[in-house]
Amino acid sequence: MPRSANQKLKLLILKDYLERQTDEDHPVSTAQLIGELERHEISAERKSVYDDMAALQQYGLDVQNRKGRSPGWFIGARAFELPELKLLVDAVQSSRFITRKKSGALIRKLEGLASVHQARQLQRQVFVDRRVKTMNESIYYSVDKLNTALSSGKQVSFQYFDYNVRKERVFRREGQRYVVSPLGLVWNSENYYLVAFDQKHEETRHYRVDKMAGLVITCLPRVRTEEEPFDLAAYAQRHFGMFSGTEATVRLRCENRLVQVILDRFGMEVILVPDGEEHFTVSLSLAVSPQFFGWLFGLGDGVTLLSPDWVVQGFRAHLDAVSARYGRHEDAAGHIE
Repeated sequence: MPRSANQKLKLLILKDYLERQTDEDHPVSTAQLIGELERHEISAERKSVYDDMAALQQYGLDVQNRKGRSPGWFIGARAFELPELKLLVDAVQSSRFITRKKSGALIRKLEGLASVHQARQLQRQVFVDRRVKTMNESIYYSVDKLNTALSSGKQVSFQYFDYNVRKERVFRREGQRYVVSPLGLVWNSENYYLVAFDQKHEETRHYRVDKMAGLVITCLPRVRTEEEPFDLAAYAQRHFGMFSGTEATVRLRCENRLVQVILDRFGMEVILVPDGEEHFTVSLSLAVSPQFFGWLFGLGDGVTLLSPDWVVQGFRAHLDAVSARYGRHEDAAGHIE
């Protein structure tokens, strides 16, 4: 039988067809494989198809041929199993730092790693809700640039902005560019942050990646900090919600029921010291900020802030300020508001 012009593509076409059209629940027959080849103007016989399947198996593709009930050829194990793809789809869909447009593009690529039948299950995993998404489309590429800067040991430059009530960008420092030495990337509270050393102010700071504009990698080498090697995990742990504040070692007295809460937030390395039968104390190094006070308040009367005094006074002042917002008072008519 004469060979067609597409004969050299035969194995590639079979591989693509098996990966896209088959899985354990959807095998295809040898006749269907021959039909797919004919659609690409490639002639084939049953024996040659069996030889092709053996070649694909030798290549490393998990091609299986089931006999008996629901017989046929199909791909068994894949690089990503269906439950793994579902997890990845859910992660992409729920990630706040990925825009809706980029989420859709990434999910379509993930669907390409499964058969068309499994892809329909992934599509059912995707739903649209009122989940907040970032407004900055360039974040996807900014993260890639920052990783390049980290691996090459270069400083980066960018403008940094906030949004006003009209959802317009308002640049900090009147648009002047920031130049910093990247130390690492942190994904915290649904946002990506660059942790970097600011040589001008001689301190380590962090910046939300979706609030950067005009990010470029400079030719300047990274400036090393006094804290080398830098502990990125410890930095992220100290900063509640990645809000900055004065760092301190605070001491808490907690009810035993809060052991898991403390371990979940600060890790298994913290030292819990029993204090009577129903309490324990713990010393924590963290950045004191309103977000820390908010976390502390959320634990209710199950925890007492013991020291240092300036943090205790700050927490008391914070509670007083909030309480004053909801204080009762009489208006001119004598009504209680």
